[in-house]
Amino acid sequence: MPLQNLWSEIPAEVPFVPLPIHPYTATLVAALLLFGGVLAGIVGRALGSRRIRWATVLLVVGALVVQAGAIAQSAATTAGTLPDSSDASLYIAALTTGAALASILALVALALVARAPRAGAVIGLTIGAIAAGPWLAALIVPFGTTPEGMPPLLALVQWVPPVLAGLAIAWAGLGTVGRVIAGIVAVILVWVGPAVQTGIGYSLGSRVLWNDPAGMVEAAVQVFGLALLTPELAWRPIVACVVTAALGLGIRTLVARRRTGGTSAAEEGLRHA
Repeated sequence: MPLQNLWSEIPAEVPFVPLPIHPYTATLVAALLLFGGVLAGIVGRALGSRRIRWATVLLVVGALVVQAGAIAQSAATTAGTLPDSSDASLYIAALTTGAALASILALVALALVARAPRAGAVIGLTIGAIAAGPWLAALIVPFGTTPEGMPPLLALVQWVPPVLAGLAIAWAGLGTVGRVIAGIVAVILVWVGPAVQTGIGYSLGSRVLWNDPAGMVEAAVQVFGLALLTPELAWRPIVACVVTAALGLGIRTLVARRRTGGTSAAEEGLRHA
């Protein structure tokens, strides 16, 4: 468990929690839930959940049980270490509500990836791609640790979400109107998603703002706007996503043409034989 803002002193034995519930880790908790849900959806789709009755429903229920259990255990254990006060109750309620909303979005993304046509799956995969950024960053530098210098891999994490989203667009293709719309939405999500993470992370990471809810919202909106509209921050994910998607679609077209050419040559050979 992370050190909590409301602790007057550190407990003799800090308990274990599956989710590090804390204002500073709000985006990390959301990423853990979202990325896990999307991974479950990918596994379900790979195993043919679309062809098996009730498979997706059971997959969602299984993920719900795991995530709800993790949230409940983490919230209850954290609450048990806090003083008995209205501030502590509000503190836990706010963080638990945020985790619950992230879990709901994770289950929606899971269902899209596991069950929906490719256009819908692209949206779910893009949500997972955005969550992959904080997930990988925490894997490289766990919360609460202080590395010596900047790990080289950490500098590459910012490129992971747009590249994964571009690969999702290339996997789905642009052969239908729905897939084209999904591709556009994916690019927008890759642009907006990190800005949302930055805004929320900044506002929740300030202990001063926790005593000023209106100021917290205002700060989140301001930082979100800066992250969204600053050119050097905004263009990088958009360009990376579009370039990856274009390369993937180009490779896909070449492979399809080779297969078509090979099939035509084989048929011609059979006719002559």
